[in-house]
Amino acid sequence: MAIVRWDPWREIEDMVERYTRAVGQPRAGSQEVIAAGDWAPRVDIIETDKAFVIKAEIPEVNREDVKVTVDNGILTIRGERKQEIEEKGKKIHRIERSFGIFTRSFTLPDNVDEKNIKASFKDGMLNLQILKTEEVKQKAIEIKVE
Repeated sequence: MAIVRWDPWREIEDMVERYTRAVGQPRAGSQEVIAAGDWAPRVDIIETDKAFVIKAEIPEVNREDVKVTVDNGILTIRGERKQEIEEKGKKIHRIERSFGIFTRSFTLPDNVDEKNIKASFKDGMLNLQILKTEEVKQKAIEIKVE
């Protein structure tokens, strides 16, 4: 077995990240919720003229183990990464990847079509394309003085 230098700062960073996810605390200024779970995939959210695109990194997760839902303007990605079963003759020296159930939820803006979301999954990347609708213009209501 090789000798590995211990990095206390890495341990502290890992501990803070696990705590933040355990309490479901989102990053400052975001409109997302990280639900309690064993881990949470990293995501990119991109806006184009016609759609919002969400790209989630979920390597080593089977397509059958991922579920995407929309309810009351909240898009939720749920799934599970299953841990590899230890085989005879193999020694595990370190495991840094997270396994188990994950959940990520995002508040959708008003100008999207919740019924027209396209999802694709390839090479560990979940890509969601949420098409925009026409901008909803606020209608001014005239107030009459009596």
